[in-house]
Amino acid sequence: MRAIVSVSEKTGLEAFARSLADLGWELVSTGGTRRALEQGGVPVRGIEDLTGFPEILDGRVKTLHPAVHAGLLARRDLPDHLAQLERHGLGTIDLVAVNLYPFVQTVARPEVALEDALEQIDIGGPTLLRAAAKNFPWVLTVADPTDYGPVIDALRSGTADLALRRNLAAKAFQHVAYYDTAVAAYLRGTDAAFPQEFTVAVSKAFDLRYGENPHQQAAFYRTPAVGRPPEYGVATAQQLQGKELSFNNIADADAAWGVVCDFAAPTVAVIKHANPCGLASHDDLSEAYRRAFAGDPVSAYGGIVACNRPVTEAMAREMGPVFYEVVIAPAYEPGALETLRRKRDLRILATGGLPHPGTEGWDLRRVRGGYLVQTPDALSEEQVRWRTVTRREPTPQELADLLFAWRAVKHVKSNAIVLAQGRSLLGVGPGQPNRVTSVQLAVQRAGDRARGSVLASDAFFPFPDGVEAAAAAGATAIIQPGGSIRDEESIRVCDEHGLAMVFTGTRHFRH
Repeated sequence: MRAIVSVSEKTGLEAFARSLADLGWELVSTGGTRRALEQGGVPVRGIEDLTGFPEILDGRVKTLHPAVHAGLLARRDLPDHLAQLERHGLGTIDLVAVNLYPFVQTVARPEVALEDALEQIDIGGPTLLRAAAKNFPWVLTVADPTDYGPVIDALRSGTADLALRRNLAAKAFQHVAYYDTAVAAYLRGTDAAFPQEFTVAVSKAFDLRYGENPHQQAAFYRTPAVGRPPEYGVATAQQLQGKELSFNNIADADAAWGVVCDFAAPTVAVIKHANPCGLASHDDLSEAYRRAFAGDPVSAYGGIVACNRPVTEAMAREMGPVFYEVVIAPAYEPGALETLRRKRDLRILATGGLPHPGTEGWDLRRVRGGYLVQTPDALSEEQVRWRTVTRREPTPQELADLLFAWRAVKHVKSNAIVLAQGRSLLGVGPGQPNRVTSVQLAVQRAGDRARGSVLASDAFFPFPDGVEAAAAAGATAIIQPGGSIRDEESIRVCDEHGLAMVFTGTRHFRH
C-alpha cells in the first residue's frame, strides 16, 4: 500500500506518518513534508522516486505527473486499468494526505502583495485531493488533520469501509471548494458587480445547542477575511465570560453591533428581537447607556447591549441592576470587566476592533430554491440629497436629531418609525403592516416625551394620516424619503402644524 503525504499544516504529521509506516505503508512525500518526516526518523521516499522527474519551477511542479495521477485514478475493479498501470511500470496509490498552502492566512495580512498571494495558490494539492476523492472507493482522502486518528484506527481494525471513504471524499471536495472560493473572492476584489456564478466560503466555528427554537438544529460558521481587513463583529469576538452563546444570542448581538457601528459618535444600543428598543449617542458612555436604557426600560430586560467604544467602569456599573443576555463591545476597561463579571451568566463579547469602512460583504438572504443577494445599505450622509420641503426649515438641533433618527430607523424592521430627541431614541414602531400603526406604536412608547421630538420614517407616507398622528403627538420635525403621490398632502399637514419636513430621496427598508 502506498500513500502520498504532502501537507502545509504539519500538526500531527509525524505521528500519523509513523503509524502508516508501522502498518506497512510505503510513504512518498514532497519538499518540506519529506524533510520533516526524515528529521523525525520516518521512512519516506521523494516524489521524484515515483515520477522519475525532479521538482521544478521552485516547487510549482512536482506531483502533476501521470505516475501520480494514474496511480490515484485507476479503478481497481477494471482489469484494463490495472493492465495499463503494469504496462507503463506504474503502481497504485491508496491514500492521499494533503492540506493546502495557507492562502487565506496570507491574504488576511494587511497590504499583502499580489505576488505573495499568487505564490500561495495551491495547484498540485487540490489536484491530488480531487483525484483521490473521485476514486474514493479505492483511495483514502485525508484533507483534515483531525481525521488522522480515525483513519489510523480504521486501518488497524480493518474498518476503512466505503462509508468512511465517501465521507472523507466529501470533506476533501468541500475543502477544495472553500479554498477555491477564497481565491476567487480575492481576485474578484470588492467590485460591486455580481458575477454570473459565485460560491460562499464558510468554516464551522462551533455547534449550537439548537436554533431559533429547541426543535431546530444549528451551528455557527465564519467567513474568512479575504482581500480586505477583518470584519470585526460577533464572528471575531472573544467570549470573555458567560454561558454558551445561542442562535438567538448571536443573531441579536450581530444586530446590536450593526447599529452602534453605524454611528461615529460614542453610542450605546439596547436590542430586543433584532430591533433597537434603546439607542443613544453621548460623549460620556455611562450617560449614553442611561439614555438608551430609558428609551424602553421594560423591553430592555433580557436584551443585548452594544457599545462602539471600550466599555468603561462607569457604564458597567450603570448596567448592574438590569438582566441582560449579552454585552458586545470592541474592548473593556479592567474595572468594567470586574464589574460585569459579577453577573455570572452575562455573556461578554470583545470584538477586538470596529469594522473598517467598506469591509461589509454582500447581504445574502435565503429563499426557497435560491438566494437574494444585495450590497449593504451603507449610504453616507454625503451621498443622500437632503432637501427641506416645508415652509419651515429644521433648527440646528432638530437637524442633528433628524440625522440621528434617520440613521437609527435604518436598523428597525419595516414599516419602521422612530422618535428621537437629544440624539436618543424615545419610541420605536417596528414591523407593522401599515405605517400609521407604526407611528402610533412609536408615540405610545415615547409617551409624554414625544412632545418636542423628531420623527424618522424608513419609507414614504402613502397617506397623510401618519404625519397627522406625529403632529398630534407633538413631534416638531420629520425626515422621510418622499416619493408618494400624496406627498403634497403630507407637506400641507406639516405646514398647518408648523412642522419642518426633510426629504432624503432614499429609503431604508429592512424586512
